[in-house]
Amino acid sequence: MTTLTTPRLVLRRARADDLAAMHAVLSEPRAMAHWSTLPHRTLDETRAWLAAMIDSPKEVSDDYVVEIDGRVVGKAGFWRLPEIGYILHPDVWGLGVATEALTAVLDHVFAARCLDAAIADVDPANSASIRVLQKLGFRETRRAANTWFIGGRWFDSVYFTLQRGDWLQRR
Repeated sequence: MTTLTTPRLVLRRARADDLAAMHAVLSEPRAMAHWSTLPHRTLDETRAWLAAMIDSPKEVSDDYVVEIDGRVVGKAGFWRLPEIGYILHPDVWGLGVATEALTAVLDHVFAARCLDAAIADVDPANSASIRVLQKLGFRETRRAANTWFIGGRWFDSVYFTLQRGDWLQRR
C-alpha cells in the first residue's frame, strides 16, 4: 500500500476509521462551496463516499487522505485517472497544504504510471484552487457553461491540463 510523505504531510489510502474526519470536511459548507455535491448532511452520505474511495480499483484511481500531525484534513489525488481532485478543511487553507499534497501526488503518479497528462475540472469561482493549479504548471484548456447541476443550480467549469513532460521538466 502506497504512502506518500512530505515535510509536513502524510498521504495514505483511506480507511473506514477516517469517517468522522472526512465528514468534518465534507459537511463543511465552505469546503464544499465548489465541490460536485452539496455538503454532506449525514454520516451515511460520507460513509458511502468514503466506501467508494476505499473500494475504487487501483487501476483507475490513485487517491489519498491527507494528514497533518496525524489529523486527517482532507483528500488529494486522482479519483479517476487522469483527473486530479482535492478538498481540504478550511482550517488548513492558505498554509500551502494543497500545493504540497498535489506535488507529492503528481510526483508519484508520473513516476509510477504511464500517464501523459493530468487534468482538472474547477469551478471558475474557485480562484484559490485555480491559483494552486497554475502554480503547479497546469494550463487552462477550455471553459464550459452549465456542467454541474448541484442543489438546483447550474455551475460552470474551467478545465486545466498538466503534461507529464512539463511536470518532469519543472521538477
